[in-house]
Amino acid sequence: MYRKPKFTEYVMARLVTLGVFVFILFAILLTLVMKDPKDTLLSISLLGLAFVLFIFAVYRGAKRMQNELEVISRYLKNIEKIEEVEYETRFFTSEFEEINANLIRVLKNAKKREDIKQRYNAKLKLKNRQRADMISAIAHEFRNPIASIMGYSQTLVEDPDIPQALQEKFLGKVYNNGQKIESLLSRLILWNKFESGDATLHPSRFDIVSLAHEVKTVLKDPYKDRDIEIIGEERTVEADRTLIELVLKNLMENALKYSKETVTVKIDADRISVIDRGTGISEKDLGKVTKKFYRSGTHNWDNSMGLGLSIVKTILRLHGSELEIESKLDEGSTFSFRI
Repeated sequence: MYRKPKFTEYVMARLVTLGVFVFILFAILLTLVMKDPKDTLLSISLLGLAFVLFIFAVYRGAKRMQNELEVISRYLKNIEKIEEVEYETRFFTSEFEEINANLIRVLKNAKKREDIKQRYNAKLKLKNRQRADMISAIAHEFRNPIASIMGYSQTLVEDPDIPQALQEKFLGKVYNNGQKIESLLSRLILWNKFESGDATLHPSRFDIVSLAHEVKTVLKDPYKDRDIEIIGEERTVEADRTLIELVLKNLMENALKYSKETVTVKIDADRISVIDRGTGISEKDLGKVTKKFYRSGTHNWDNSMGLGLSIVKTILRLHGSELEIESKLDEGSTFSFRI
């Protein structure tokens, strides 16, 4: 099978062919010109030696150039594998030195691009996983209220003789489940704003104790048989009132969901705490409950696609604060923050 010659082989083949031709030509000329056979033989011998030395010198130079080309070839062959450029060689021509420098620069840039590509792919995989989690969470959370709306509506349509009181009860159920869907959508939209960086603060001065009482009043309807105790003197803060209201509502509602006793909201000079004596959070779940879309195997800490506490954490971070959680399983939890 035909194999293309290497650089040295190619140069030597051409040079030897040319050298032999020139040597024979000069030997014939010397034989014709010179009369003394001894002088002719000596001249031809010296000419042959000169050609041999010349060819050897060219061979050494060609071999060195071939080695340098092999170094460059190794660069190109391993461009996808090498972690960093380790090949070092001294080039005897400025052209090869420049090629080497440019090649090292190309390899470093290629490595940087590969690192950027890998980081981008990792982020893309994370985003795709989060998107899949979000779709799964949306489907899970919307299924129950939608099924309830469809069930009650179907009953009302198929049985027009239902007593008035029962009709009103069913319509109330439909309305409440519609509110649940609206609340889920609102939280999803808010989370999307936080993710895209579009959320902005609108600070104002307000009494946070009064705000806590307003949230308590809002939660009275869905939690009629539960009590929220608010402890604290009047305290004025400067923050985004709408977002802080959402923080208090999330924390107070979570406390109501996972405890049967009175929920306490304690407002001190430097801290706001929401305390419950409910199921608590296990130590392994404690650091995970504020993550987006997180769902415990035993508890669903937030009934809105796993976004509630994540939104709380983000809102507090925008205010230069953070959510602190203390909890013991089967004893209760304390969610607190400074503002």
